Amino acid sequence: MKNKNVLFLTQAAMIAALYVVLTFIANAFGLANYAIQVRFSEALTILPYFTPAAIPGLFIGCIISNTLTGCMLLDIIFGSLATLAGAFVTYACRKFKWLAPVGPIIANTIVVPFVLAYVYHIPGSIPYFMLTVGVGEVISCGILGMFLLFTLQKYASHIFSTN
Repeated sequence: MKNKNVLFLTQAAMIAALYVVLTFIANAFGLANYAIQVRFSEALTILPYFTPAAIPGLFIGCIISNTLTGCMLLDIIFGSLATLAGAFVTYACRKFKWLAPVGPIIANTIVVPFVLAYVYHIPGSIPYFMLTVGVGEVISCGILGMFLLFTLQKYASHIFSTN
């Protein structure tokens, strides 16, 4: 039992670290924040399909990323909660592979536009932000995430082993 807890914490920590690194790469290209976002780290939101350790890993990774990239407190809170909600939905839908990216896409498409409008006061309308964030999420979660899912599926028994 003790080894399973260590494995769970290790997987969560590795996922959090990967999320932070990938967010910093996207941030270097100006893609991690604001109205148009394609966070490479959001591809990792399919990982709850493989392991429940991804749920806290993604949440903590998002909190750290948002904090270190200079996001405002309400963005850190609500953006991270959107990632957490999406991760729970991915885990809940794990029996249906093609639904893996849907939860994160929907959660971020609904939450992030309000953060952009009311926290950052970026000029634009909520529907416009829903479109831009939604497109970015489809690219990050839907395309890159599903590519990652199919790639990892070949090695899942080794990478996400429970022993």
